[in-house]
Amino acid sequence: MTSSPLLSRPGAVEGGGADAGVAAHYGDPFREQRSLADGRAVVDLSQRGVVTVSGPDRLSWLNTLSSQLLLGLQPGRSSETLLLTVQGRIEYSAHVVDDGATTWLITEGGEAAPLAAWLERMKFMLRVEVGDATDDWAVLGASRALPELGDGVVVWEDPWPAIGIGGYAYSAIADTEHPGRERPWFEYLVPRERLEEVVAATGLDLAGSLAAEALRIAAWRPRPGFETDEKTIPHELDLMRT
Repeated sequence: MTSSPLLSRPGAVEGGGADAGVAAHYGDPFREQRSLADGRAVVDLSQRGVVTVSGPDRLSWLNTLSSQLLLGLQPGRSSETLLLTVQGRIEYSAHVVDDGATTWLITEGGEAAPLAAWLERMKFMLRVEVGDATDDWAVLGASRALPELGDGVVVWEDPWPAIGIGGYAYSAIADTEHPGRERPWFEYLVPRERLEEVVAATGLDLAGSLAAEALRIAAWRPRPGFETDEKTIPHELDLMRT
């Protein structure tokens, strides 16, 4: 993946590993973390991957392949899903939102191409089209809704840690006391070529990926490749709740 244009901002220090290509921070990670938590900053997550699935059979088809009940997913309603091996181990993890014509899957950057290729092999005779849209779409994270971006922007709202229909909590803490309830989280899909313009339109500061990671960890929110490996099953990470 190419580096984000926001890395040219003063003080930007590039992240490493899965977060290479975006800024880990812009010179003051602790201040950035506070700003992000308070809704006064956005974070560049353009290192993430974006896979699209379109066509009239998209939701029923994805429903047969993945862990989540996606039948009847309403436009704008956020969910997440796992693709598991036959042993029940996590192979792919995706944030899911449908806009009425396309289902958007937000993944780790390194998962987008193999996930799109795997889905392409599973199409058979169904009316679906799969694409790796990572080169065209970037992800922008925030701890609050951003009406500054106007209507029509595709946004994924993290359901964590609410227990969904059919879900089950494996953590011992009471659901009302779960630290994830202190972290609302939104991921906006914006045209990659307009990333700088969209950030400017929010009128908010920029936080680095370290700030987003701090909030995620405090919320006990698992991340593929960080708290997972090739042997991980969903129950170990309390992912059955969402």
